[in-house]
Amino acid sequence: MHRYFIVYKPYLTHTRFSTPEGTGSDEPVKTLRDFFSVPKDVYPVGRLDHDSEGLLLLSSDPALNHRLLDPAFQHEREYWVQVEGDINQQAIDQLQKGVSIQVDGKQYQTRPCQAGLFSQLPALPERNPPIRERKAIAAPWIHITLTEGKNRQVRRMTAAVGHPTLRLVRYRIGDISLGNMLPGNIKELSRNSIYQKLFHEKHP
Repeated sequence: MHRYFIVYKPYLTHTRFSTPEGTGSDEPVKTLRDFFSVPKDVYPVGRLDHDSEGLLLLSSDPALNHRLLDPAFQHEREYWVQVEGDINQQAIDQLQKGVSIQVDGKQYQTRPCQAGLFSQLPALPERNPPIRERKAIAAPWIHITLTEGKNRQVRRMTAAVGHPTLRLVRYRIGDISLGNMLPGNIKELSRNSIYQKLFHEKHP
């Protein structure tokens, strides 16, 4: 029987259980194994950059992996993003319409998406270490919901409208969200719950 977990991946943690080679850093490399204990046949479904944090699915179900990662299904992924500088509605509109970014050395026009500015600080735990704040420069939060997942797409999108990403948290995939989870937390879900929340399907 397949197993299904959701975790809050901490900042500066690689989305794998084995230690990657050639990181080019003298600092200790953290992987999922440092925070989560799961059966050997359970692996990450998709990825989340080591300098991003938030929701990650772990499973032993290869069908789930295919369904979630196939671009044809266009599953929603919501990100909460702290950016540098006062971002205005014009920049938000640009993000929503789609911007041109570099993907694999070629220009790529992102799909239309949902984006908006948080009216108040989102309820998230402090990052460790915190971002480098500069008093003279604002660091507001926006939310972006994508139906595609190019490499480092959110960071490239905010940079394209003149607001580099300072902190990036994946909050939701389909109808599964972090809720009140903290970095390093893990929850096991049933097959029926996962398939219902991701694909609106009921499974025994």
